[in-house]
Order: sequence, then structure tokens, then C-alpha cells
Amino acid sequence: MQWQDNAIILGVKRHGETSVVVEVMTRSRGRHMGMVRGGRSRSMQPVLQAGNLVEATWRARLHEHLGEFRMEPVTLRAARLMETATAVYGVQAMAALLRLLPERDPHPHLYDALDVILENLQNPADAGELFVRFELAVLNDLGFGLDLTECAATGVREDLAFVSPKSGRAVCRAAGLPWADKMLTLPPFLTSGAMVAADGDSLSEAFRLTGFFLHRHVYEPRGIQVAAARDGFIQAAMKAVVMISRGNDALPSDVAAGR
Repeated sequence: MQWQDNAIILGVKRHGETSVVVEVMTRSRGRHMGMVRGGRSRSMQPVLQAGNLVEATWRARLHEHLGEFRMEPVTLRAARLMETATAVYGVQAMAALLRLLPERDPHPHLYDALDVILENLQNPADAGELFVRFELAVLNDLGFGLDLTECAATGVREDLAFVSPKSGRAVCRAAGLPWADKMLTLPPFLTSGAMVAADGDSLSEAFRLTGFFLHRHVYEPRGIQVAAARDGFIQAAMKAVVMISRGNDALPSDVAAGR
């Protein structure tokens, strides 16, 4: 068997003395693994870095076998992704989210989203909002999508301010205020048609929102721990957003980038 597709490197593990097992995300084949012979060579190591886009050819005698990859570089962005803490942690955290999905199960929109986000992760002003939307997309593909388009109680689409922790549906301010202490906050930038960017407070609430449903529906039932990279990313993204919101352009570049 053989197929060829563009692939984004998610991770690499050693295999023997000279080879590696590479984990990738493809558009038509989903998350996929395969061995790269000579993957630890000087010529291949720069290519097989998390975040890089490659052209992958996979071969195996049977579909269920691990198989072997041949890879050619398309976009080498790993070095750029190492420049900020948001990008370093973001690559790891998104890879961990994709590992929640079944291997070889195609999710083309997640592949497309990952490719776009990786091109913008080094910008700390955008990284947090993009990551939250990626978490929402993964929740949806796992069967636990949130309905943030209309109020669960009244059906209205305006002034949505809360999310029910039981149903995962939006609730308008008027209907939710009596039970506000039991509700999750719906950040304005996540409402349908919103034209506002995330600030420090709304981004913090967004991380709390997605984290709540990931824990309830995914991590706790499976008995697994949330990836440490998510906490690292949140800290870096929040620090960067707060600095930017204060207009502190005089800070050193590494601090402004959230490192």
C-alpha cells in the first residue's frame, strides 16, 4: 500500500540506532505514524522537527502496519516557532489535543486550522485566541461541541453572556443572571459574528471554558492528565496579552513575546 500527502510534523521518537518513528497530521489520512530510516542523520534532523510541513510518502505491505515514510521539506518553520514561548508550547499543546482523536481518522478542517495557526503562533497577540478556537474544534470532533450561537433558554442570539456547564449551550444575560454563580462566562470574542479581539480577561475566561469541558468529557473519563504544555502555553499567552494591552512597547522583545 502507498499514499502521498502533505503532512505537519507532530513528534518524533527514536527507533533503533539511526531511524525514528514520526507522527504527523495529514489532511486526508488524519494523524498518522511511520518509520523514517536514517531519520537521525544530519540532513533529516532539521526536516523532522515539530511544526514543519513536509511532503510525505507512506508505504507498507498492509494497511495496519506501521509502514515507512519518505519525506521532503515543504515549509521549514520549526526554527521560527522556537522564537517565542507561545509558539513552543502551542505546537506541543496542539499535538497533544490531536492525540485525543483516533489515529488515521481524517479531520481535514483540523489539519487546515493547524496549518494556519502554526503560521501565526509566533504572534502572541493572536496565539491565545487561535488556540482556544482550536480546542473548541477538537471538542466538536470528539462529539462534545459547544453551541454558542443562541440562548438555550430563549432562543435569542443577542447578548449571549454565559454557557451552561450541563448542556454546553449559550445563555443570554437576562436568562442567566439569576444563576450566574453556577454558569461559565462566555467571552465576547467567541460569540457568533463578534468583531472584538480577546483581551486578558476574556482570554482567561475562554481557557477556563474549554478546559472545563475538556476535563469533564475527555480527560476525566479517559483517566489521563492534561498536557503540561497547555499550562505553559496559557501562562505565556496571558503574559503576552497583558503586556500588549498595557501598551508596554518598551519591554525587551523576549518579554513582550511571553518568554
